[in-house]
Amino acid sequence: MTVTLDLNPEIEERLKQKASEKGLSVEAFIETVISGNVGRHAEKSFAETATPEEWKKALKDWIRHFPPHPVLSDEAISRESIYREREDAQL
Repeated sequence: MTVTLDLNPEIEERLKQKASEKGLSVEAFIETVISGNVGRHAEKSFAETATPEEWKKALKDWIRHFPPHPVLSDEAISRESIYREREDAQL
């Protein structure tokens, strides 16, 4: 397939520079870029392909990423301690 593009001079110059850095012709460089992008878009995401086991593993790995925190005491999470400040303010 042949594709013709009208590029502004700055983009054309950057393409030539990038191709030169890679040791490729401009045409070969553009073909490499396009083929890489087409392949990337053809791949499905983790969310589309993961099994339930893979999701569990990913979640556990994500949880392990965070530092451990101490467990809150019963007093810290009791209803009375949660609402104590609000009740005191109402009095």
